[in-house]
Amino acid sequence: MSSISHHSAPLAHGPVARERAASAATTVTSTSVARYSLAGVRLLLAVEFLWAFGDKLFGWGLATPAERAWINGGSPTEGFLSGVEGPFAGFFGALAGNAVIDWLFMLGLLGIGLALALGIGLRLAAGTGALLMLLMWLAVLPLDNNPFVDYHLVDAVLLVGLAAFLAGDTIGFGKWWAELPLVKRFPVLR
Repeated sequence: MSSISHHSAPLAHGPVARERAASAATTVTSTSVARYSLAGVRLLLAVEFLWAFGDKLFGWGLATPAERAWINGGSPTEGFLSGVEGPFAGFFGALAGNAVIDWLFMLGLLGIGLALALGIGLRLAAGTGALLMLLMWLAVLPLDNNPFVDYHLVDAVLLVGLAAFLAGDTIGFGKWWAELPLVKRFPVLR
């Protein structure tokens, strides 16, 4: 009688195997949920920035009346910055209506919004978007409802997190973008 030796791993059964399988399933599920949740947040922030750009440009009548739209000769920064009353009123008031500031603001809204929508250039979008949100937070001080936190700070932190967790790779062009020679050469463009 010949003996056949099998050197394969024994089948795992029992509570340890079930725990490992459950852990693996949880990891896969939570990773997928996290990726798609962050992609969803990225797209929501894209709409927030692109909406603000469109409203300031065309005056859709919500935050900006049509007669104060940028295409009708209005200033996208004058209304908000000239109304600043907090500790930085002098600084922001001096920027209100300045053509250079208007252009930087509008290009920032458009660039950040497009980067978020497409999932590309999130490091730059996170840096510039967080800076913009922090400046806007300073402009609204003191806050009405909370002594410290409002959506400007939350958005700033979210932007940094989206870039850190490569949120543009899910429902976006982030993976493709990362493979471009220019982006490989200058990772800040990632």
